[in-house]
Amino acid sequence: MAGRHSRTRIFSSPAGIAATAAAAVALAVGGTVGAVQLTSGSAQPEQATIEFAPTIAASSPAASSPAAAPSVSASPSATASPSASRSPQAASRNKTRTAAPKPSPTAKKKTPAAKVLESGSCGASFYSDGQLTANGESFNPNELTAAHKTLPFNTKVRVTNPASGKSVVVRINDRGPFIDGRCLDLSRAAFATIASVDVGALTVRYEVLG
Repeated sequence: MAGRHSRTRIFSSPAGIAATAAAAVALAVGGTVGAVQLTSGSAQPEQATIEFAPTIAASSPAASSPAAAPSVSASPSATASPSASRSPQAASRNKTRTAAPKPSPTAKKKTPAAKVLESGSCGASFYSDGQLTANGESFNPNELTAAHKTLPFNTKVRVTNPASGKSVVVRINDRGPFIDGRCLDLSRAAFATIASVDVGALTVRYEVLG
């Protein structure tokens, strides 16, 4: 019973476990000669342990695989891609921008000046009542129209107030006035353009336009 107990203590101790592991490695690597030296006892197992320890230690650097560290450090190279993508944008900002072409101003067509067929001076008044004009239109006192005794309908006449220099162009669409000394009867809006309606009547200069 004492022998079994002492043997159990030897194999359960760390030294016994290490010796057993060394013997297994020696059998796998060194062959039968190393196994005989380890199992022979006394100081020879220590020598065998010393001999095979470097082989075990040499395997540990291989397991640490230091080459894996550069592979991890290679990841910062992926960060270089944003700098490459930004460089074309920076170059595009440095490019000179051409100004947008300005549209050339279109030349305005000048309307030819109306030809004066007849001119003179006479009295002019205004009226604001009436339903139909002589040419069949509905009278509108807010339009620039006038009545004349003989001029054709739709004739354009420029009427000017000599006192103020204001003028208005009216269209003949009615007949009148039938008062001596007056040749034009303007609509209320036409008369108000060159003078105050409170005046009622005044001497004007007229120009028949062709």
